[in-house]
Parts: sequence; C-alpha cells; structure tokens
Amino acid sequence: MYDEEDLDAIRSTKEEWEEETLDPVLDAYGERQDRFATVSNHELDRLYTPEDVADTDYEEELSFPGEPPYTRGVYPTMYRGRTWTMRQFAGYGTAEETNERFHYLIDEGQTGLSTAFDMPTLMGLDSDDRMSDGEVGKEGVAVDTIDDMARLFDGIDLGEVSTSFTINPSAPVIYAMYVALADEQGVPREQVNGTLQNDMFKEFIAQKEWAIPPEPSLRLVSDVIEFSVDQTPKFSPVSVSGYHIREAGSTAVQELAFTLADGLGYVEDCLDRGMDIDEFGPTLSFFFNSHNDLLEEVAKFRAGRRLWARLTEEWYDAGPKAQQMKFHTQTAGQSLTAQQPLNNIVRVTIQALAGVLGGTQSLHTNSYDEALALPSEEAVRVALRTQQIIDEESGVADVVDPLGGSFAVEKLTNEVEAEAREYIEEIKSMGDGSVRDGILRGIDDGYFEREIQDASYEYQQRVERGEEVVVGVNEYTIEEDTQPETMSVDKETQNRQRERLARTKDERDERAVETALDGVRAATREGDNVMPAVIEAVKAKATVQEVMGVFVDHYGSYGGGF
Repeated sequence: MYDEEDLDAIRSTKEEWEEETLDPVLDAYGERQDRFATVSNHELDRLYTPEDVADTDYEEELSFPGEPPYTRGVYPTMYRGRTWTMRQFAGYGTAEETNERFHYLIDEGQTGLSTAFDMPTLMGLDSDDRMSDGEVGKEGVAVDTIDDMARLFDGIDLGEVSTSFTINPSAPVIYAMYVALADEQGVPREQVNGTLQNDMFKEFIAQKEWAIPPEPSLRLVSDVIEFSVDQTPKFSPVSVSGYHIREAGSTAVQELAFTLADGLGYVEDCLDRGMDIDEFGPTLSFFFNSHNDLLEEVAKFRAGRRLWARLTEEWYDAGPKAQQMKFHTQTAGQSLTAQQPLNNIVRVTIQALAGVLGGTQSLHTNSYDEALALPSEEAVRVALRTQQIIDEESGVADVVDPLGGSFAVEKLTNEVEAEAREYIEEIKSMGDGSVRDGILRGIDDGYFEREIQDASYEYQQRVERGEEVVVGVNEYTIEEDTQPETMSVDKETQNRQRERLARTKDERDERAVETALDGVRAATREGDNVMPAVIEAVKAKATVQEVMGVFVDHYGSYGGGF
C-alpha cells in the first residue's frame, strides 16, 4: 500500500527516533515489563508503522464494506443504516416468569429476544426425570412441551420478533416447537425470524452437552439446516459458536479457528446432501466471545470475516452472499469476577465496544452480577443501557470500520488470520482433505480438548504469577464485602413445572402422541429428514424427552449424557 521510497524514509526516520528519542527514555526509566502481550499471550510490538502493513493489497485484503472479503464489514453502511440487534440473553424458572422478563426487556428498548434454557431442557430431559431434580428452572427456563413454548411467547407476535435459542442437543425439538407455535399463531413460516444455536461440533469440543454420538448429532444439525432453508428462509438454523470454546479457556486464535472449522464442517455435510451453498450458506450465522483485549478482539472479528470469505470461495466456490460471516457477540462471561462485581460493568463496556468496533450484527452484554447468580432486573438494565450508550452517545457507530487502517489493528488482523488458517489446514489434513472428517477425528482423539486445556492452563499460570492482572482478584483487592443483592429461583418452581407437565400428559391424546412418535422413529430409521415428523410430534404435545428418546433409542447415548 506504500511506495518503497516512502517506506525507506519511514524506516530511516524510525531509526532516528529510536536513537534520539526512545533510547534515552528507556535507559533512564525503562518500561513497566519486559514483554507485552494480549490476553491470548500474543506478543505486541511497541509501535506499529506503515512498514508493518506494507505488503497489504487494499483491494484483495481490505476492499470496501459490503464487498468481498468483507474485512471492513458485511454491509456498506453498517450501523449508519441499522444499529446492531440488542439481544439480551434471558431465561429462568417457568415460562411465565421468563415471558415477564422478555416483556420487561422489550419495554426497556431491547430489539431482539434471546432464550436461555435450564439444564434439563438443554440436555433433552423433561422436568420430571430423576436426573432433572434440583435443576429445573435454575439457569434458564424449563420447556417440556409446546404448551410451555406458548406461555413463553404469550403476547409476542412471532411474525414481528427475532428470537435466538441457545440450545444444542435438543435444538431440533425446540425449533419444531417454535415453528409449530408460529403455525398456531397463523404466522407464515417464511416470516419466522431468529437463530437456533444447534452447533453440536462445539458441544463435543468445549461445552459438553450431548445426547447421542457425534456423527448422528451432525445428521440432526443438517436436517434442521435443510428443512429451515426450505421452510423458514429468514431463520438461521445454526449459530456456529466460538463463544463456549473461548469460555472453556481457548485463545482468541483457537476460538476463531475452531469455530470457522466447525462452520466449514457443516458446509461440507450439507454439500454432501446435494444442497447448494449459495442457498444454505447465507443462512449460517456465527457466535463469538468478546474478551478484555480490545485490539485483539477487533482483529479477530475482522480476520474472521476475511478468512471465512476466502475459504468458502477457494474450497467450495461460494458466491458473495455465502461468503459473508454474520455474527452475534456476547461479552466474556469467564472474565466476570465475584470480587468487586461493579468492576464488571467496565469490563463489559470494553468488550461490547470491541464487538461494535469489530462489526457485530447483534450483541449481548453480560450483567455485572452474573458471577454470583442469575442477573437481577437492575443489572440487566445496566447491561442493556451499556449498549444503548455505545450506540447513542459514543459516536463509534457513525463510522464504518473506524479502526480500519490502524497499523496495529491491520497487523494484528493479518497475524490472527494467518494463525487461524494454520489451525484449519491442520484440521483438514487430519480428515484427509475433509474439514468435517477432521473435526470428527479431532473430537474422537481429544485434539481440541488438549489444545484448549493447554491454553487455559498457561493463562491461569500467568495469573497466578501476577503476569496477568485481574483487578480485584490478584491486584487492587479490598477486604469489605461488595456483593450486591442477587436474584434466586423459587424452590417451588420445580414442583410447579412438574405438576404442569403431569396435567399435560393426563389431558393429551396418548394415541396421537404415540402415532406421531412412530413417525419420528420411521424418519430416523429410514434416514429421512426428521423435522416434519418432529413438528407433528410436538403439535401432538409429545415432550422434549420423548422425542429425544427416539434418537437415543436408535443411535445410542453418548458418554452417559442422557
């Protein structure tokens, strides 16, 4: 991007600066540490100049917003045209309680819903299963049947709202309930809008919620994608999730690499079904973590867009729309501290700002008390106001890719992309030329776990040595109790939910339920897409566990997870 004569002049001037200005200061005062690095331990130079980005080809590597390789954003006007979706994660107790929180957030200015489910629902278990005891409604909302789904969205028009569902093993059942509820509301399926996480690769790599083995789990993911592209084209049937990979302890590069690899694995599986990447590719979405190191996070998001565009074009001949990596961002839960929890407001602000500067399409800001309990209404409001202040008061949303052209950010973007690509190429070679097969082999061999565990251990060692400062934890500690009042889930929630489920089972048509479940069994056995049968089953009021039980009976359970 720079004339060689200009670069020579800059090099010469830099040498003079180092000798005349920098060295005397270093000799007299030194620097506060010998080595400077990001949260992911990526070493940072003292200063970046045009020489660091001299090899950059603007057209090939940056270009303009809305044009490949989308480094500078997937839309030409970005937030000047439309603000990112403010999608606060919410869910606890019964469907009515979460519905009340949904309405509260909408009234406070939230622009998209995001549903948290309790552990039994996430694992495909009903509230009355013995393994659910003590967990019903605790870390999210309990949903056993379509009746719960109807209560969850009472007073909310599914034709108007965009809803995200953070759920994986039982994602096909929850998606079926949402589609069935839209049918009941009279909302055309082509108007149903939202996102289903439905990312089982990530579960086997990091989060560890599963019911059946990896390969049949992949089949269900692809069933949902195939059905959704045909029936609910505005809906994103999978949110390829790096968030949980980062929460498990990965570096920023590992988060990006493993997430994009997972996405490419889903692409390959859909292509093997004969699907057209230019039809299903634009419906895929991504979900990333935003951690404390602002420059590294911005570089990660920019590098991710460019790398996804390049790989999908090079390897699968994807068109421009399928090359676009659109993503949701959530601030880093694992960065929140129970000590001096109000400090978390500052952490979340920095992380949210990184997401916006990096060009996210939607954003969740964590509440300051989440290291202690489910978030209180006050904490949720502060988290939402954080986004609104960034949007309305900071000015950063008024310029597209405002850090584009920064020597430091461009150099970091290049480095993150190169290192992530190395990981993806390694995974592809593990699968003998198939990213999908490489992921499956890596899951089986424990490759991903080892990589993440090593990174997590290394970070913790730096914290314990004091090389990484965590304010309020290993530095700037105080003695007094700073814990705010926290929210708790009523102990009677489990009993109420179980009684409700029992009434549904007593009142439903058991013959219709069994007939519908036979349909799911037949589709599973014959290798047909299971989604039409699952929708009919939930309409007959089959439970989450009854549908998931069909898959477990056919494929077997995995790791004692069901």
